[in-house]
Amino acid sequence: MPRQVHLFERPSRFVAGTVGQPGDRTFYLQASDETGRTVSVALEKTQVQVLADRMNELLDEIADRADTVIPPDVEVDDLDPLTAPVDEEFRVAAMGLAWDGAAEAVVVEAVAAGEEPIDEEAILSDSDEGPDALRVTITPVAARAFVARARRVIAAGRPPCPLCSLPLDPAGHVCPRQNGYRR
Repeated sequence: MPRQVHLFERPSRFVAGTVGQPGDRTFYLQASDETGRTVSVALEKTQVQVLADRMNELLDEIADRADTVIPPDVEVDDLDPLTAPVDEEFRVAAMGLAWDGAAEAVVVEAVAAGEEPIDEEAILSDSDEGPDALRVTITPVAARAFVARARRVIAAGRPPCPLCSLPLDPAGHVCPRQNGYRR
């Protein structure tokens, strides 16, 4: 079966968001264009965190090395929920992040899990074979906005325990630093 790559060149919206309550949330990357086409892919909270951190590092590095104007951190301007209905195209197994110098844009690719381990060369490639992917090309301003929103989405989860930093459930939790004893 040939590879399906969902391409979004400068989408009207590229965000990270969640569905569900803290402690039972599903995280998504969602890209939309002007035609109304929307693609949502599911991933883990840590993958969103790593993508936001690496994207921020990439933009900082480009600002230092290239003759490209990269904006500093921006405020979150898109606080809207994910576009409904949120239909999961696939679950993300691996991601790629790159800078396109000619287009002066950030390229993000989320690759689906397959039956076989993902070959690193399949990420950000134009091969006809391999796992399905979502590939998004965004401006540096849109990338900074993505980072700001992703960090806000991650922070909206359960508060961490002051002792062990594990998330607190509404009913509390058994803290390993207290050897399982509650106060």
